Amino acid sequence: MSKITNKLKQTSLSILATSILTAGIIITIPNISQADLKVTGDFRFRLESDWDSKKSDGITEREDRTRARIRARLNINYDHENWAFFGARLRSGSDDSHQSPHLTILDFNENDTGDADFNFAKWFFKLKKDNTWMWVGRNSLPFWKQNELFWSDNVMPAGMAVGLNFGSGTSVAVNAGYFSLPVGMKEFSGNLGLGQIVVSTKTAGATLTGAAGWLTFDGNSDDEDAVTLLNGNGLRDYSIWIASLQAKFKVGSLPLKIGVDFIHNDEDYDNKFDSFAYANRDETDGYVGSIHLGNLKVPGDWLLSYYYAHIETLAVNASYAQDDWVRWGSPTESRLSNMEGHEIRVGYQFTKQFNTVARLYIVEAITNEEDGNRFRLDFNYKF
Repeated sequence: MSKITNKLKQTSLSILATSILTAGIIITIPNISQADLKVTGDFRFRLESDWDSKKSDGITEREDRTRARIRARLNINYDHENWAFFGARLRSGSDDSHQSPHLTILDFNENDTGDADFNFAKWFFKLKKDNTWMWVGRNSLPFWKQNELFWSDNVMPAGMAVGLNFGSGTSVAVNAGYFSLPVGMKEFSGNLGLGQIVVSTKTAGATLTGAAGWLTFDGNSDDEDAVTLLNGNGLRDYSIWIASLQAKFKVGSLPLKIGVDFIHNDEDYDNKFDSFAYANRDETDGYVGSIHLGNLKVPGDWLLSYYYAHIETLAVNASYAQDDWVRWGSPTESRLSNMEGHEIRVGYQFTKQFNTVARLYIVEAITNEEDGNRFRLDFNYKF
């Protein structure tokens, strides 16, 4: 830590204070970006509207809903000479939700705004040497992916991961890990093992990436925390294979990215005692296509994206997938499988720290008459 202290002393007379005006509160944070210790964070203000949504019986209408929501995250990262790292993240969100860090500050339809809690979503120690790395703790899933349809970026498992990277013109990465699965932000139940290989190459002005991986979920039928997950997702096993392809190139001066994902769960669900799985035993496949024009990196950048997703009921473990596309589920957990639909996304980068992103979702169920529409407008600030 003496290295940090010396650097901070050298810059103590020229500390830059970053002031963030958020909901009438000014937070002042010193700039220590030149030190081995970095403090970063972000804040989001969201307007969200849901309308024309039927429940799973295909008859009962959900009430239209409009909400104002926020997300706040603070990251602390320490880098010791580029080989030993420590990281932590404090985030907003309900204690009972591992999927969402958002808090509702105003419901325009006078619904309950839910709990307002803060928890450490990350805490990990990482070692890196040459082309190999490993970490232990709670961290992001070490699995290359293009979207959150099979795993939400907000879900942080706890355990150990290792990886190997090699190659130059054509690079190859191998990722593996074994983890405990979160149930809310404070409890864990069941385990997850994974393995993946990712190959990337540059040719004719394009970057091509292909990935193949496996996620195996081991449910725990003896754990009372597992019972709280929707549709028995914490009680059963999943064996999910995922293949992904991505091409990145330029159209004129604009970056263009096209991606596809294929998902298959090859777990056997012939046990009639799990009535939900047995009834949906043939609903085990999914696929996602996306196209993105532009990006959000420097001021003046804009982004236009389109996604199409078809995710059958047991293609993913919905308790750990995204919770963005529609409002199906409970206040703290989504059940976003058995769905197909569209996302249209438009974004603009105002400054290096500030952008806005608008998203429209149009979704319907695959095996019943449930549906829903959602619009989100996010204002994102990072420091």
